[in-house]
Amino acid sequence: MKINSYLIGLLFLCNLTLQAQKEITLADVWKNGTFAQRSIQNLNWAADGQSYLELKAGKIIKTNIQDPTKSEVLFDEKGTKMASGETIRVQKFSLSNDEQKILIGTASEPIYRRSSTETNYVFDRATQSLSLLAAGGKQMHASFSPDGKKVSFVRENNLYWVDLTTGTEKAVTTSGKLNAIIHGVCDWVYEEEFSFSKAFAWSPDSKKIAFYTFDESQVPVYNMQMWGDLYPKEYRYKYPKAGEANSTVSLSIANIESASIQKVDVGPIKDQYIPRMKWTKSADVLAYIRLNRLQNHMELIHHSISKANETIVYEEKSDTSIEIESIGNDITYLNDQKSFIFTSEKSGFKHIYLQDFTAGKQQAITQGNWEVDDLYGFDEKSKTLYFNSTERTPIGRDVYQIQLNGSGKKLIAGTTGTNTATFSPDFSYYILTHSSAKSPSKITLHNTKAGLMRVLEDNAKLASQLTEYGISTREFFEIPLANGDHLNGYVIKPANFDTSKKYPILMHVYGGPGSQQVLDSFPGADFFWYQMLLKKGYLIYCIDNRGTGARGVAFKKITYQNLGKIEVEDQIFAAKYLGGLPHVDASRIGIWGWSYGGFMSANCLMQGASVFKAAISVAPVTNWRFYDSIYTERYQRTPQENPHGYDDNSPVNHVDKLKGNLLLVHGTGDDNVHFQNSVALEEALIKANKQFQSFYYPNRNHGIYGGNTRLHLYQMMTDFLEKNL
Repeated sequence: MKINSYLIGLLFLCNLTLQAQKEITLADVWKNGTFAQRSIQNLNWAADGQSYLELKAGKIIKTNIQDPTKSEVLFDEKGTKMASGETIRVQKFSLSNDEQKILIGTASEPIYRRSSTETNYVFDRATQSLSLLAAGGKQMHASFSPDGKKVSFVRENNLYWVDLTTGTEKAVTTSGKLNAIIHGVCDWVYEEEFSFSKAFAWSPDSKKIAFYTFDESQVPVYNMQMWGDLYPKEYRYKYPKAGEANSTVSLSIANIESASIQKVDVGPIKDQYIPRMKWTKSADVLAYIRLNRLQNHMELIHHSISKANETIVYEEKSDTSIEIESIGNDITYLNDQKSFIFTSEKSGFKHIYLQDFTAGKQQAITQGNWEVDDLYGFDEKSKTLYFNSTERTPIGRDVYQIQLNGSGKKLIAGTTGTNTATFSPDFSYYILTHSSAKSPSKITLHNTKAGLMRVLEDNAKLASQLTEYGISTREFFEIPLANGDHLNGYVIKPANFDTSKKYPILMHVYGGPGSQQVLDSFPGADFFWYQMLLKKGYLIYCIDNRGTGARGVAFKKITYQNLGKIEVEDQIFAAKYLGGLPHVDASRIGIWGWSYGGFMSANCLMQGASVFKAAISVAPVTNWRFYDSIYTERYQRTPQENPHGYDDNSPVNHVDKLKGNLLLVHGTGDDNVHFQNSVALEEALIKANKQFQSFYYPNRNHGIYGGNTRLHLYQMMTDFLEKNL
């Protein structure tokens, strides 16, 4: 009787605890920002390496590392006015190298993923004066010259620079034209797939500007209807689909003093890519990468201005493709002006190498069956490199240092979870961001030699909310494959998980090349939606199929020329595996995904018709023939070369297999994955006489957001799951 009374009391207390926990609503997740992680706005290092900069409540603040009480307000938007009496709102800022002038961007208007236009102002700290950078319209990518005396920018497809001493504006180019010629910024496909928009760079001596020119006159036009007026407006832009004509891309160098332009000889082949350009340590030598259209042959080339010639200093070939993020992002030139550090996947894993381009010698600095995720930089004084890697585990990230000769590798930030760092210019300090599946981001300041100095942001409020709302965290596991390998996965279970029950499950998938969803880091907003679904009786699973990243080339590139085949097979295999677990109801397995994940979820529902009961496909690619040239051909080659790779795993060609419940969602203003994709899938489903649900968001882009949009979308998805799963 005593034991029974104790158990009854314990159950009563547990029930009270559960009742006391706050309930999550969709408004908490998508409207009120209840679970938003706090960060530090515009956090960056000052040039002296002894201070850092941040934007806080409209103030640009410089904080001394050793003594934070010595923080200095460099600019206050409330206390600084133009001669006209106007104040401005700071949205972005940068300082000249001597920190005497501040370039301030405001009234920003987004264009695509990485581009926007702004109105820019220059604040002179000596005179405390604020002046408009340039009249004539908003600018893109306004940037100080190294000497701080000039600012360059792009306006309406032309490159300009302003002499800050006289206020004189000068045009470097004048032939820019919408949907024809672009100087100094990227076309759509370069911006999206080579991950940069600013396409110009000042020389180290501030006397020259190297810049790209895109001739997109032969690129086919894609047009979108923008709804809202009595007659819809048409938005037209150049978008090269797989196998179609790309822009012809060239490089030039403008001499500021002589107002002359020198063309860079990028070779006789027009149908190629120049995915990176940067100055070496010499103001006479510009480096750029040349990549063939198949993206399996890259060359690093040096252009000498004085000699007007090109020298190939490094070359790499691959049977599959060479991804620019794996080799072009991390090129670091040394002060000796004869060598550089770079990363490559040529060993089967991404590692760091030292190349002596004068002697043609190469040395591997890191090696092993793990990946370098990011090369932070090189300290010339101590001959030390700092980098981020997956050596401990592919589902985590840690910060290391190593000597240039490959000796002395040392873990300097490796708390379980994901650790990323930004180092001061002299590498004396670093700011570390750490999070895990169980803890939100914590931002801390460290002395590279002595360790932790102080906490800058701990997200204590969000951490406490995890308890207040009874948040269930992710648990990681592996699914064995027949070949002896495995797939990484995670599961989220409710606090009152009952092993004797059978639960319906919702799987989340992205699955695209080199991506990673199963990562020991604090998740985003979807995670809190999942908490709502747990309360409704679901379990949440996510599996990273073969083709995803952080596990080497063989694992990642097995999908080459066959996107959607092995990835879908792995997700179906994983669903069957999960369906065999004693607590999973194998008759109620659902899957959802966005973009590549939308492609995957639609395919899984059709090709795995006997396994999946329901799927939500948001903004999916449904036929790779509709997607852009650079991304698609990187993994598929062209449709002309590889038609079966494009067609065999298009969900459009598997609609006859559909048995379960499909919800198809797309934004009509999606500039990335065109609305055309969902239209094509709908047409195929109608022809096959298959019933499905669909919903389209007017004028919304690939992110499908703005106002109540996300709230509306996630309510609809919740209702769909409750009805159909």
